[in-house]
Amino acid sequence: MTAGDSSLGDQAISKAVEMGLSTQLDDAEKLDVDVRTNPGSLMKGEVDSVEIEGKGMVMKGELRTEKLTVQTGNIAVNPLKAAFGQIELTRPTDASTVMLLKEDDIERAFNSEYIKNKLQNLEINVDGQPVRVNTQRVEFKLPGEGKVAIAADVTLAETGESKHLAFTAVPKMALSGQQVELQEVQPTTGGDVSALTNCLVQSAQELLDLRNFEVPGMELCLNRVDIRQGEMELKADARVTEFPGG
Repeated sequence: MTAGDSSLGDQAISKAVEMGLSTQLDDAEKLDVDVRTNPGSLMKGEVDSVEIEGKGMVMKGELRTEKLTVQTGNIAVNPLKAAFGQIELTRPTDASTVMLLKEDDIERAFNSEYIKNKLQNLEINVDGQPVRVNTQRVEFKLPGEGKVAIAADVTLAETGESKHLAFTAVPKMALSGQQVELQEVQPTTGGDVSALTNCLVQSAQELLDLRNFEVPGMELCLNRVDIRQGEMELKADARVTEFPGG
């Protein structure tokens, strides 16, 4: 929380939101909440802005965000609650959100127990024959040029034979605005393992579902996906009906 010229009221509300938000996270290396207002505005039930900035935040699905920011404009609050250091919205407010994800963090989430268990004992067709496979470690890379690259080694349960699967795809916004979809999937290894490729694509989309980044009282709608070498930035509009700690 920044100090500067903030009033005691700003600081009390900022701290309440910060503490409330921290209870919704699995982990956070850094979390700052900055509420900007003045006593006169608070008496009228107005707050100039709220800015939330976090680093190393983990919410759901074991996916870590390198950086996450939420920025609102002027918001309407209950003045009586504000006088006691709480921020209760009297009407919904809009905000902008930016999430920065590193390829190492996405790869780590891919290899978490939650996702890994979904990629075991899968029945797929390999070279036209139905077989059961177990997926070993998954590699997730962001090589740039607007693409992701995913690779995995799989073991055929019946024979113990190993196969390597790799493909590239282009992340795009889903029509719902809730998820990143992987489109233009291009295999970079031979063999008919399209069913397993689809499983990996679905797992990636599950990880990159915006609902993984939401906290109670906040709904996100994706409006931009930027892919750079080693990192992915998601920009979203947020509809806020409740602040943690309010």
